[in-house]
Amino acid sequence: MRKPYVLLLGLLLAWQATPAHAADNGSWSVHPVASEIAARPYFYLSADPGQTLTDEVAVQNRTGRPLTFRLYAADAYNTPRDGGFAVRTLKERMRGVGAWTRLAKSRLTVPGHRTVTVPFTVRVPRSAEPGDHPGAVVALDERIDAGSGRVALGVQRAVGARLYLRVGGPTLPALSVGHVHISHHQPLVPGLGGSTATVSYTLRNSGNVTLDPKVELTARGLFGRTLLDRDLTRVPSELLPGQSVRLTETWRGAPQLDRAHVTLTASAPGTRQSASASFVALPWLVAALVFAAGLVTGVLLVRARRGRARRSVPGRPSPRARPTPSRPRSSPSARP
Repeated sequence: MRKPYVLLLGLLLAWQATPAHAADNGSWSVHPVASEIAARPYFYLSADPGQTLTDEVAVQNRTGRPLTFRLYAADAYNTPRDGGFAVRTLKERMRGVGAWTRLAKSRLTVPGHRTVTVPFTVRVPRSAEPGDHPGAVVALDERIDAGSGRVALGVQRAVGARLYLRVGGPTLPALSVGHVHISHHQPLVPGLGGSTATVSYTLRNSGNVTLDPKVELTARGLFGRTLLDRDLTRVPSELLPGQSVRLTETWRGAPQLDRAHVTLTASAPGTRQSASASFVALPWLVAALVFAAGLVTGVLLVRARRGRARRSVPGRPSPRARPTPSRPRSSPSARP
């Protein structure tokens, strides 16, 4: 029986955050050609609309056999799940630096333990919007690694060197936070178990420059008591222009009997915004008892009101008897 085969097109892009190191997955690496001063971890380019830039990318084969790659430039974006830095695949449409960049070679074979340099050109259109246009130069391995098991997964691997292009003009940092939603989980009986709240929110870069956002989570209870004051750590370090991410934060030890007002404050140099939401912490057993007590009280009040209404209504007067008309008595003198 033939084994089902699935091609997994998700690119496994390896990014090395340490300065002066190439993006590397152990088999090959992609990095900018070193300048006369020092090695560059990424491409940092700046240009005005209508300007053309040239640079070179180096692809190093760390294995002992030749490797063939498909070279292309791609636009970058933030992954919706965690805000990580990712790039478009070869088949996706490019709108920014991925569309403006042309490499001297689209396919490249690199011998074992060798490095090949490829020039490329970035032509910035005159209509390009000012601000940051992030992307990458990607080396995609043309081989498809077959997986194992009942369903074989074909995986293509890629490594990309980040390319940060800033187009001249006015810059506008703008950060927004919104769509705050809170789900609260607590024990049936207060005190018998822990309580947890999950705060979900959307963080969006509505400006034209890359931001390093900071998010603060605060919660106030009844009478303004401070329940929580925390700087969030699960926030993307690079929120790219026009990108938004949906993030969640777990609040362990949330109140079990209180009303909490939660505020998220997002900030970056030159921009700051807040959004809020509230929830009532009331265990189901307590809520059921309160509802039952309210229902019984309401029924008793209605019955008591009806009883008072009956006693206060005056009795109806009995109808007056109609007098019987008297017949006139004849006078004796009137007889014949």
